[in-house]
Amino acid sequence: MSLPPGFLDELRNRVSIASVIGRAVTWDMRKSKPGKGDMWAPCPFHQEKSASFHVDDKKGFYYCFGCHAKGDALTFLRESQNLNFMEAVEILAREAGMTMPARDPAAAQKADRRAQLVEVTEAAARFFRMQLSTAAATEARAYLEGRGLSRETVERFGLGFAPDARQALWTHLTGAGVAPDLIIDAGLAARADDGGAPFDRFRGRIIFPIRDLRDRCIAFGGRALSANARAKYLNSPETELFDKGRSLYNAASARAAMSKGPGPLIVAEGYMDVIALSVAGFGAAVAPLGTAITEDQLRLLWRLSPEPVVALDGDKAGLRAAWRLIDVALPLIGPEQSLRFVMLPEGQDPDDLLRAGGAGAMRNLLDGALPLVRLLWQRETEGQVLDSPERRAALDARLRAALGRITDQSLRGHYAEELRRLRYEAFAPARGPRAPQSSWRGGGGMAGGRRRAFPAAPLAGTRGTLLAAGPDDAVADHLHEAIILAVLIAHPAHLPDFEPALERAEMRDAGHERLRLILLEHVADPGNLRGRLAERAGDALDALLSIPHVRIAPPVRPDADPELVRACLEEEFAMLSARRGALAETREAMEDLTRVADEGVTWRLGQAAAARHRTERSGLSDTRDLGEDRSELSQRLQELIDKQVWVKRKR
Repeated sequence: MSLPPGFLDELRNRVSIASVIGRAVTWDMRKSKPGKGDMWAPCPFHQEKSASFHVDDKKGFYYCFGCHAKGDALTFLRESQNLNFMEAVEILAREAGMTMPARDPAAAQKADRRAQLVEVTEAAARFFRMQLSTAAATEARAYLEGRGLSRETVERFGLGFAPDARQALWTHLTGAGVAPDLIIDAGLAARADDGGAPFDRFRGRIIFPIRDLRDRCIAFGGRALSANARAKYLNSPETELFDKGRSLYNAASARAAMSKGPGPLIVAEGYMDVIALSVAGFGAAVAPLGTAITEDQLRLLWRLSPEPVVALDGDKAGLRAAWRLIDVALPLIGPEQSLRFVMLPEGQDPDDLLRAGGAGAMRNLLDGALPLVRLLWQRETEGQVLDSPERRAALDARLRAALGRITDQSLRGHYAEELRRLRYEAFAPARGPRAPQSSWRGGGGMAGGRRRAFPAAPLAGTRGTLLAAGPDDAVADHLHEAIILAVLIAHPAHLPDFEPALERAEMRDAGHERLRLILLEHVADPGNLRGRLAERAGDALDALLSIPHVRIAPPVRPDADPELVRACLEEEFAMLSARRGALAETREAMEDLTRVADEGVTWRLGQAAAARHRTERSGLSDTRDLGEDRSELSQRLQELIDKQVWVKRKR
């Protein structure tokens, strides 16, 4: 509905923002100056003790110097009570004594019709509540008591009982003067196929009223007490008031709970789960109405909270529901709205968990809720055997397809970065501690004549080298990584050509790895790459550009010849790959040296050294000196071979 020009200005002029906000805060009178309209209070939007929330009553604005919340009276109502814009306008208009603008006749007629239907559903809700205290509802009361619901809880949620009679509600409403068509159109009764009298839709069931965000009863859910009932749970049909895919159970109460303090909005599966959560202190709980969560329900959830926590039953059906929700949510998420997930223990719903472990058990699960990206990774990898390049390529294709559904470009980049990290953790080769070198010579000191094992000291020729330092000190790779990154940052036009090599060249330096992931993220859009790197990994970028050999390398200069840049990148990627291959082979051979000395180990060391020699003689490594002796690794390998042969002769 559109508002006439000047209506909002008049509304803001008539209403004191200090009076609106004063109902929700306690003013700090030591700091406030009421005569000047200068008011201060602890902020209602975040927990604090100091008065950092400022209200300027004359200008009609508020601002918090702690959380930076700001706005006018309408903004405050919307944020503090989770109202939409028109709801906030209506509340302020009533307070100011202003009449809301007239609507067109068709809209007014439709609103009047909806108001009539709400009156009918509210009358039905009162009837069901009264029936719960009758003798016919003995079994229903016993069921609710068995589920741990007190009388106060039953009254709070307006639970009721539909008698097991064909026309109990129909007779009550028509006897009160309600038009038959309104009863049918409200979804409370249905016409008989044989043309007979209409009959009640809910019979012999515990009734759960379903209310909209304005706390109006718009429909009902009913749980059967008979094991022979066709459906355990039955909802009202869709009506002018009720659209199952756009409604949530307990939405109004959850919104009120969210406005009272911090805490997650919990999405459970059923009515009883929501009630159990609320009783346990988690008042901000809602449930979809017996179906998978729809796009409209997601938008409604995000009106209540930017990051709801979906708590699903710990069974296969619950997991499948979570996985389906991923596909619904991905096109809709953004920097300001997403989901987190809690998977309950197998065979338990929130009600079961609260009974077994109390509120603390639920709170622990909520604290460990998984972000959507982690559940996406779990969905694509769980139960998968990813032991071949083809299967891993298929995984990559599935992940790329999922990323393609994210519409926000920045968020898509962050998802890609996190998925690369998870992929690296899953498939990176394990680098455990080296096996200690030991001696098993006879002598005293331990049972069986064995002495305690100590690592053997390195030989003089290898002391202080990379191999002696151990695999965790991979300093030999550092310059290769640095040159690759610096050249690509200086010349981002080469990123597409070297994307596959950069994808494989996972960096051992943590700062380098952060830069690599950001580069991969911006292959298709390298504009202002330096600025993006500085914003997201400024410390790593500064450390990279401070390396002397990087600063003086000709290909890093902006005016470097493109052919020189390409040749440099080809060389560095080749050298990095060769060095890592040789070091991997050497590490394995060194571990073998601690166990057995034979010709096979010697051969493996020799092959690793030969591979290194071939790479150095390939013509790719003669363009510049990066400050390291490129034959050093070969020399160390030969020293290891000599040592291994010496060990054999001594034995």
